[in-house]
Amino acid sequence: MADTGDTKSRRDAFFGLHFDLHAGAQDTELGADATEAMVANLLDRVRPDYVQQDCKGHPGYTSYPTTVGTPSPGIVHDALAIWRKVTREHGVGLYVHYSGVFDVAAVKQHTEWAREDAEGKRDERATSTFGPYVDELLIPQLTEVIEQYDIDGVWIDGDCWSARIDFSPEARAAFTEATGIEDIPLDAASPHWAEYLAFQRDRFLAYVTRYADALHAAKPSFEVASNWLYSTHVPQRPAAPVDFLSGDFSPGNAVNHARREARYLASNEMPWDLMAWGFNRSEHYGRAYKPAVQLMQEASVVLAQGGGFQVYNVPTRAGWVDDAIVETMADVAQFCRAREDVSHKTEPVPQVALLMPGQSLYAKQDRLFGGWGSALDPVDGVLHALLELHYSVDVMAEWALKERLSRYPVVVVPEYAVVPSDLRLALRDYVAEGGTLLLVGHEPARQFDDILGVDFVGDPEDTTAFVLEAGVACPFAGVWQNIALTTAECAGTRYGVPSSHEGGQCGASVNAHGKGLVAGIYGPLGTAHSRTHHPAIRTFLGNVVGRVFPEPTVQVDGPPWIDVSVRRNDRGLLIHLANLAGMQMATPYSAIDAIPPSGPIRLTIPMAERPDSVALIPSGEGMTTRWEQGALRVEIASIAIHEVVAIS
Repeated sequence: MADTGDTKSRRDAFFGLHFDLHAGAQDTELGADATEAMVANLLDRVRPDYVQQDCKGHPGYTSYPTTVGTPSPGIVHDALAIWRKVTREHGVGLYVHYSGVFDVAAVKQHTEWAREDAEGKRDERATSTFGPYVDELLIPQLTEVIEQYDIDGVWIDGDCWSARIDFSPEARAAFTEATGIEDIPLDAASPHWAEYLAFQRDRFLAYVTRYADALHAAKPSFEVASNWLYSTHVPQRPAAPVDFLSGDFSPGNAVNHARREARYLASNEMPWDLMAWGFNRSEHYGRAYKPAVQLMQEASVVLAQGGGFQVYNVPTRAGWVDDAIVETMADVAQFCRAREDVSHKTEPVPQVALLMPGQSLYAKQDRLFGGWGSALDPVDGVLHALLELHYSVDVMAEWALKERLSRYPVVVVPEYAVVPSDLRLALRDYVAEGGTLLLVGHEPARQFDDILGVDFVGDPEDTTAFVLEAGVACPFAGVWQNIALTTAECAGTRYGVPSSHEGGQCGASVNAHGKGLVAGIYGPLGTAHSRTHHPAIRTFLGNVVGRVFPEPTVQVDGPPWIDVSVRRNDRGLLIHLANLAGMQMATPYSAIDAIPPSGPIRLTIPMAERPDSVALIPSGEGMTTRWEQGALRVEIASIAIHEVVAIS
């Protein structure tokens, strides 16, 4: 297949649109209302770099007239052909949405293709990566789409997050052949359980590699992504030959989900984007479409980490994209484009590195991949508290952190983490050479007990605890480790009751070690903050971090809902400020149509020399600056949603 070369690759693409229908047997009007004029109007108004269009969803039926798999009986017009014609005329890339492991029709028609549980029951949704599905349907069908429509790439949905532990005869035989182990483990109590899960994770990646290689062979410029691959769902070094990373974050608690995933994806050093849902889902009322301002706020936390952004909407079953969606997307696109030059493909200015404990998740969770649910509360809670304290935070897996340790002034290890031995040694050297390490929770602390400057008193115990900060008390219950100070200083006190009257005991410490510092918080701060977001917990953490990292690159005087991300590109230092006031979190509140402006926001940036220029992008107004005593001082009157202070 010849390459047209008319469109941007995903490495350079910045803003996109996604449409899927998950066509099924009950459809009767697929493509009936899809017209060239409708698509042209959308592309003219929104001007995306690419569109991801429906092809095959989770039910397993295609919305185009396939000769390889199972077309929906409801196809009236070939909408994919219309989208291909008009996107090509507009120089817009066309990718397809295609469900991978998750294929109901395939496993119904070919039960032997299905994954099998430990009791021998075949799955009604998930295919087996040990079976012939990838060779007999996925690759032939997508090759057909390449040949028939000359599409630019594929976004494969329902892949890693749909993969489940497989006990099919094929999976068992493959494991025995590879390892020599004949007694197949059936649960976490069985010998060789960890090996069985690791083997199946490797098999999933081999499955991705197989289809990616085949599709690249069919069209060398073809670009492949597997939804959520090498995100926190699959927290390991990228190795499979995908071309970009992507995922669709939660439609409800969207901002918080995107805050974590954007920071993690950015650490992989691959092209990436995140997809917002253009609507919320209600159990009782179905889709509730989001106003543009809500999507702009969601976009801001993605743009601040250097990624691309796309929005998912659902057309009618007949393929019509309503003008209301078009206008909302045009407004969101304009918001993003105004920030593209100071957002896309920027690099982090290392400040605080937060470990994403991927190997711990693999070891402790009885599933192949994420989403990990509440197991990520320790990470999210620490991340949110640090962001509320206005620290610029990068989230990364063990492999990435080890390679970049020397760049970061502060490294935070969250509770729950079992630090691999090689990283543990590297962190000790990091502290000895002048780095700062913060250990949250009793598990990480015990792995560095000899450098914390404390003695552990007894075993960790599940106990009632409170912190008293800023005049208020907050419950901080969970597993705590009692300590006795030796060379360390106490940096935070916990109490057994919501009062200081009875006295407390040390709950956090700071110790000098070599040229650096090591701090410990001996209770479940991340979990507690994730579940309460109480300001007293944030303040408790702030008191500790303030002692070990008193002068970050940017010091911010502003409310806790201002997210700060310190970035850089060839134009200079970039300080992203995202106003997250009023962000949607609870399902009964499905949409927000107003974000209260926040200000004034004051920044102090230590600088040896006066900068040549300081600009506020994109507003260009409402900012005053002065340089004095080796620091640039910036005051911004008000931030509506997202501004960037560009310094050169």
